[in-house]
Amino acid sequence: MLSAIRTRALPALIAAAFLHIAPTFAAAASPTVDTGPTSHKSDPVVRSPVPVIQDGRLEVITPAGRGVVPIHVSRDWSVPQPDVTRAVIVIHGWPRRDLTSGDQAAIKAGSSAQDAIIITPQFLIAADIEAHQLPADTLHWGTDGWKTGYDAHGPVPISSYSVIDTIFARLADKTLFPALKQVVLAGHSAGGQFVQRYAAVGHGQSPLLTRGIAIRYVVANPSSYLYFDAQRPVVTGDRPCANFDRWEYGLSSGLPPYVAQPVSPSELEKRYLARDVVYLLGMDDTDPNHKELDRSCGAEEQGPTRLSRGLNYVAHLRSQDEAHFGQRVIEVPGVAHSSSRMYASTCGMAALFDREGCDQTDSSQPSSGTAASPLAVK
Repeated sequence: MLSAIRTRALPALIAAAFLHIAPTFAAAASPTVDTGPTSHKSDPVVRSPVPVIQDGRLEVITPAGRGVVPIHVSRDWSVPQPDVTRAVIVIHGWPRRDLTSGDQAAIKAGSSAQDAIIITPQFLIAADIEAHQLPADTLHWGTDGWKTGYDAHGPVPISSYSVIDTIFARLADKTLFPALKQVVLAGHSAGGQFVQRYAAVGHGQSPLLTRGIAIRYVVANPSSYLYFDAQRPVVTGDRPCANFDRWEYGLSSGLPPYVAQPVSPSELEKRYLARDVVYLLGMDDTDPNHKELDRSCGAEEQGPTRLSRGLNYVAHLRSQDEAHFGQRVIEVPGVAHSSSRMYASTCGMAALFDREGCDQTDSSQPSSGTAASPLAVK
């Protein structure tokens, strides 16, 4: 048994120390523009054009209209792929540049990934469109808006989450993927924020679940998490923090139009807790001043670093129903803020491809009704 990776069981007692409690949720208004965190400075790289645009194109059609996003797919999914049993969708980080970490992990995973298809969409901003002179139908979002489900700024108002709905629908096509058994939606950093919130409010899972295809969400080193209530583990010096419970940190207001109204936080939490979610946390992702770390008070009330925010969040969720909590938190030693190193770690490959070797010691079991399948352990 490899011992390089360990999983921490977080007692409900930790979550009992949560200090910030605010009033009951009010009805949320749906804005037409994204309003991401503003109290931390954006890395200039984030706002600069990407050097590479993905080689493929995905057409996304919703009632709001039609648009196209760049995408890379490791196989030709326009024709049947009868040997594919696993699809791994990888969401890039905030600068939109880490586009190969999923493919690299698949190569390292070897035979464990031989029946997998790797799918990597790319969410662009206006600067990318202009720099690469892309066609007018190419969707583009705000620098913060794509990672939290807001509508595209052009050419039509399509949510970034609708891109995942479209990919899910294609994977559910039995004529293309007759042997598909599992879909993994994974994201690191801003991609982890995307995945965690989609797991909570996404509504494109039905075609896959109807076919009996399991869905796993791998949330790696996000800067913040979506809470379903008004409790927070940290009281910051910025209290009162006006936005601590606003989307993207909570559900009280500011939700993207994609999210169905009215919102029932308790129902969303119940559904979320039934998801197969793996929190993949780098044990060295502990820099409270990292240039891409959300430093707004809404994020700071979740903890000072990405690692602490992840552990705090899982402790809070576990405290809601300790006996049936089935989601998993896995700490990866020696890794800070790196998508390629996280996914290519022993437990990263287990989370993505069920590759054996992850020393998972968490005794909690998936709750009744969850779509979880155990990580490979040897």
